[in-house]
Amino acid sequence: MKKITYLFSLLVMSGMIFMSCGNTGKQSNASDATDSAEVVADEGWITLFNGEDFTGWRGYNRTDMPGAWTIEDGAIKISGSGMGEAGAKDGGDIIYDQKFKNFELTFEWKVSEGGNSGIFYLAQEVEGKPIYESSPEYQILDNERHPDAKLGKDGNRQSASLYDLVPAVPQNSKPAGEWNTGGIMVYKGTVVHSQNGENVVEYHLWTDNWKEMVANSKFKDWPNFLNTGGENQEGYIGLQDHGDDVWFRNIKIKVLD
Repeated sequence: MKKITYLFSLLVMSGMIFMSCGNTGKQSNASDATDSAEVVADEGWITLFNGEDFTGWRGYNRTDMPGAWTIEDGAIKISGSGMGEAGAKDGGDIIYDQKFKNFELTFEWKVSEGGNSGIFYLAQEVEGKPIYESSPEYQILDNERHPDAKLGKDGNRQSASLYDLVPAVPQNSKPAGEWNTGGIMVYKGTVVHSQNGENVVEYHLWTDNWKEMVANSKFKDWPNFLNTGGENQEGYIGLQDHGDDVWFRNIKIKVLD
């Protein structure tokens, strides 16, 4: 991962340009400055969740927030239905109403026992299609109890993995009920996942290796997944309702364009 550490340092030294995000119920670009996100000016971080309300957030393919999502002790919580993915009454995945292209995203997460969720990025909003058909997923999981931890290949469904494609190594998640730190960096096709202070996944979008990896996976018949980010190679940040209690907090992003 030395080249990724160098990339981060280079970006910081070169002075990253950032702009704040929108909250309008319709998509806007990352260069549009609005009052919906708090910007920490001396560091360039944009706060995507203020810990108090759902400013900037809405349901995937809808203009409002699904009622199954609440705020508890300064964290976004999806109240699990016990009925699997998007099974809660008035549940479903949510997105931040802003597309991002090159960015560094940081967050904290914890799961209930046996919990499962995920963070989507570069997602497209396609009518009649679920978000996961167009978006890579940073897996959120109780590795000790959820069966997904033993499925897939070489642990590629365990926490912080690129779901069902690239395993997180080392696997350093904390037990259910404890807070983990996570991160996703996307820069000109290079993607890095981090977990609890370590880089654990690296891969490269839109390359021959990416095309081969997708072709040999269950995503092979999903053209929007292969072309993650769409024509402009940008997309939404999303949180998954997988039917379990999961919490997210301290969600921040730094634009690297």
